[in-house]
Amino acid sequence: MTTDLNNSTSRYRNLMLHVLCWAVLIVVPVFFHSSDDPWPQVWNRYMRWLGTPLAYMLVFYINYLWVVPRFLLKKRDWKMFLLINVGVVAFGLLMMDIWHLLSQNFLPELHNKMRQGGGGHPSRVPRYFWAVLTLSMFIALTVAVRMIQRWQHIEEARKEAETARAEAELSNLRNQLNPHFLLNTLNNIYALIAFDQDKAQTAVSELSKLLRHVLYENQQDFVSLSKEADFMRNYIELMKIRVTDNVKIDTNINIQPNDSTPVAPLIFISLIENAFKHGISPQGTGEIKIDLSQAGGEITCEIHNTCYPKRENDKSGSGIGLEQVSRRLELMYPDRYTWEKGTTPDGKHYYSKITIKKEEK
Repeated sequence: MTTDLNNSTSRYRNLMLHVLCWAVLIVVPVFFHSSDDPWPQVWNRYMRWLGTPLAYMLVFYINYLWVVPRFLLKKRDWKMFLLINVGVVAFGLLMMDIWHLLSQNFLPELHNKMRQGGGGHPSRVPRYFWAVLTLSMFIALTVAVRMIQRWQHIEEARKEAETARAEAELSNLRNQLNPHFLLNTLNNIYALIAFDQDKAQTAVSELSKLLRHVLYENQQDFVSLSKEADFMRNYIELMKIRVTDNVKIDTNINIQPNDSTPVAPLIFISLIENAFKHGISPQGTGEIKIDLSQAGGEITCEIHNTCYPKRENDKSGSGIGLEQVSRRLELMYPDRYTWEKGTTPDGKHYYSKITIKKEEK
């Protein structure tokens, strides 16, 4: 429906542009005359001249509506295009001559004054030369207009195809993210069942709070930053259930409760998953620091954690989370984000910092 609306708007804009251009060509010359000339004489002179722009219009629209689209753009038949336009130009010259003859019959007084003033009849050869040259220029103009329109249509179709592809890819990423998130969380709960059933029950309860956000909010392109911040808090609380007191978790989510800044849902969760997956040692120690803030139109999520290799028996993830984050950032925030990540020189800590800039209007 949006495409139909855009096409309708484009057709209306083109129609108005055509009307404006021809109005300038046809109407404006009426006002360029000597102030000493009587209005009837000005009007008669204008009517005699009117056949010329009408011939231009005829040549233009024969090419615009039929010759150029069919023989040049569709068939690329230059010979037929040139042959037809020879006839079109001849027809335009004939029209101009017929209008000239009619003006002699209907406006004889003007012609008599011109002849008495020494104007007489201009030589046909120069007149035909300039007429053919002008008509040829209008044909060239028609080709240029049609070529530009074709390029615009191709570019619009390319953009629509690119948008559709990006939307399909985002939808596919969201569909992957839901089971990926759920699988990781269920693996955490599964690990809890073996040594602390009470915590496992609490984790199931916390998980139910998160599923609504994952199943419903994640289907939107954007959610409010305050909702996403609440989801992150709940998710971190769920992850805390599994870890021991020897893991130091510092959370600073500095987001106002009513912050309506739009943000892609679950865009930072994979970073937090990664921090809990690699930031805790097999002995149950480690440090994780999570900061989320919004200031000056920029959203910043910064995470630091100790770095431990993933254990072989750890099935808390498949490694696709960070790849999804990177692809979603490229699709949803092109040229509006930075992502700094890596390990410290000693290899003991990992950091990840995503900054999303506000879209400029």
